[in-house]
Amino acid sequence: MTPVPDVTRRPPRACPVCSSELIITGCGCPECGTGISGEFRMSAYDALTDDELEMLRVFLVSRGNMRELEKHLGVSYPTTRQRFADLLAKLDLEDPAETKKSVDRDAVLADVAAGRLSVDEAEKLLTD
Repeated sequence: MTPVPDVTRRPPRACPVCSSELIITGCGCPECGTGISGEFRMSAYDALTDDELEMLRVFLVSRGNMRELEKHLGVSYPTTRQRFADLLAKLDLEDPAETKKSVDRDAVLADVAAGRLSVDEAEKLLTD
């Protein structure tokens, strides 16, 4: 029997030579060795990091509860909202201009004062 490959690896998204988007041209069964070749597209979700996929999983399991996502991430509510907005923008599900408008300046400053947010994180949220 052929050893089962490590399924935690992800294919690269861009060509290392010209930076064009790569396509998947083959896949195979680790049990019987059957191989399939062709051109297969990847979805926008394939470009997400493991942390982003986990954040999306927690958001979905909690039925969209941002407070649950905040607890899972261990960061302030404004940071949670910003990270989720960044995820939506990466998936082309939200206008980046709208993402910037969603940051509540007073909440960010309150989180800095309470020690839930670093000055660097606050600066990034307020200037991006």
